[in-house]
Amino acid sequence: MDSSAPDEMQPELPPGSSCPGPEWPEQERAEQLARGAALKWASGIFYRPEQLARLDQYRSREVQRTCSLEARIKSVVQSYLEGVQTGVWQLTRALEAVQGTREALSQARGLLQGVTQASQTLEPLREQVAQHRQLQALYQLLPRLRAVPAAMAHTRTLIDAQRLLEAYVSLRELEQLREETWASLGGLELPVFQGLSLLAEALGQAVEAAAGAAGQLAREDPALLVSALRVAEVESGRTAPLGQAPRDWRQRCQRALQEGLERVHFGTLQLPGPGAIAGWLEALRVALPAELATAEALVAPCCPPHYRVVQLWAHTLHRGLRRSLQQLLARPELGAADAFALLHWALHVYLGQEMMGSLELGPEADLSQLEPLLTLENVEQLEVTFVAEVQANVAQWLQKALDGEVAEWGREQEPNTDPSGLYHSPMPAIVLQILVENIRLTSVVSESLQRRVHSMALSELGAFLRSFSDALIRFSRDHLRGEAMAPHYVPYLLTALNHQSALSSSVSVLQLDGVASVALAPVEAALDELQRRICRLVLEVLLAELQPLFAALPSRQWLSSPELLNGVCERTAHFCRDFWRVRNPVVQSLLAEAERAVVLQYLRALMQGRLVCRGADERTQAAERLRHDADQLRELFLGLGLEESLHCAPVLLALRALLHQPGPPPAYADHAPRIRASSVLEPAPR
Repeated sequence: MDSSAPDEMQPELPPGSSCPGPEWPEQERAEQLARGAALKWASGIFYRPEQLARLDQYRSREVQRTCSLEARIKSVVQSYLEGVQTGVWQLTRALEAVQGTREALSQARGLLQGVTQASQTLEPLREQVAQHRQLQALYQLLPRLRAVPAAMAHTRTLIDAQRLLEAYVSLRELEQLREETWASLGGLELPVFQGLSLLAEALGQAVEAAAGAAGQLAREDPALLVSALRVAEVESGRTAPLGQAPRDWRQRCQRALQEGLERVHFGTLQLPGPGAIAGWLEALRVALPAELATAEALVAPCCPPHYRVVQLWAHTLHRGLRRSLQQLLARPELGAADAFALLHWALHVYLGQEMMGSLELGPEADLSQLEPLLTLENVEQLEVTFVAEVQANVAQWLQKALDGEVAEWGREQEPNTDPSGLYHSPMPAIVLQILVENIRLTSVVSESLQRRVHSMALSELGAFLRSFSDALIRFSRDHLRGEAMAPHYVPYLLTALNHQSALSSSVSVLQLDGVASVALAPVEAALDELQRRICRLVLEVLLAELQPLFAALPSRQWLSSPELLNGVCERTAHFCRDFWRVRNPVVQSLLAEAERAVVLQYLRALMQGRLVCRGADERTQAAERLRHDADQLRELFLGLGLEESLHCAPVLLALRALLHQPGPPPAYADHAPRIRASSVLEPAPR
């Protein structure tokens, strides 16, 4: 603080303080702490009366300590004041030095301004010196510069003559001369070099054109191809010419190799029309391996190893072929034969040993990174197209087979027979052959396509069986109504049974490995239903013939004479005389159904008629007639070939047992109601 300040400006000091409070808050706080510590010390020392006697001693000791502390403080303050005085003196000396330096710099600035003004007067001389140097360099280069137009013309001639290495050497000399001239003239570009960039581009185009025709040059002029690729490698490995962008002729050559190959094989390619795809694919099967062999044997030796020519050829051909196939798939008129050819070729031939899977290509082809020729969507599209087309064709073929069979039903001749004498027609074999061949054909393509065609074949076979059944119903209806009488109606129905039997015994050939046998269940059910329907149509004719004979049953004539059942047996035997022409086991089913129908008709006529037995003798007579008739029917069908276990005529013996039971009184018998059995005697499903 300034000691000259007026006393009224000094703040009031607290008692015992030597410094103003607001300006020395640390001192005031230290003093308060000291006072508190002293009070604490005093209260600890003098809290007992006997210690007050030593008060003078404590006072004297503290006075001495205080004096020592004050002396130390004064020494520190004195040392601090001396250091401040020294610092002020040094700052004064530094200020004087700075002022002297400032004056010296001001004088130097004035001198430099004078030098700058003097140097400006020398600028014209400097320009003259630079111009003299340029003219001197130009004079030295003038003989070489005069030869530049002729050298450029000569280089153009070399390019046109496809002497690419010589042209490149000449171009390098011209560019080197331009760089020397540019450096000597201080960055000045002479007009004589204006066409040099165009000349370099012409050489680059010639190199690129040679690379684009690599396949042809490798056969006809490999030296030109080697020269072009060597020029590209040298140019790509050196620093770019002065003022020019880097010329990556190596990349241009590699791109030209790909584009040239695509142009040769796919540039002007006319995609085949419908039905010609198989021939086009066969031509590719021959041409692409030949192209790869040429690349490996002729082109690769002409190219640097890092070009990886075989891989480049394989990948380029693959991409071009893939694009062509995508264009083909975009056509709406793709047929089943074309779809099949594309699937088989893309999935098997292309990757087979004859083409891309050839061991001669080796690992350098690196086909692992290639995308599939056909995507999953493409395969799905082709399979759907193929199955749809084949389904339409199969449906048409099956319909033609059915139409041909139906046309035979109205012939005047009996059905054809095989060497065993069984009724025979080629229709079942034709149907199965159509389906089996289509399924077997797709096995060479893929499992998914085979499963699709297999499912389609079963569906079409089911539809064919339904159409066959409907055709039989129409045939029967027209015959029975007299609209189209068939001379051999029943034999052709029996022939249809043989068709059903042949299909049932051979339908297992449609079973695929890995496909659950339940897939054939709908077809087998349709065949069983077809058999039942044909049997019903046959038996309807038999029952229609027997109906007049059963109308007289029961009667006194039936009770007393076997003539009625003899007539039934004769007509049944005559009707069933051709059953032996039906294949086993269907003939057993047919005979069993025939016996069952005759027995049921017999029982129905017997129970719907009215015959009153007048006594035990007549009941015994009726029982004996039933037994005799049961034996006669049994003998009839045994003679026709029905197996013993399938007979149902013994059911008549159960009715005979009822007649042996004691009967009701005559009055009750006269008024006994008729027994209706039609509800229980209808043919039951097998």
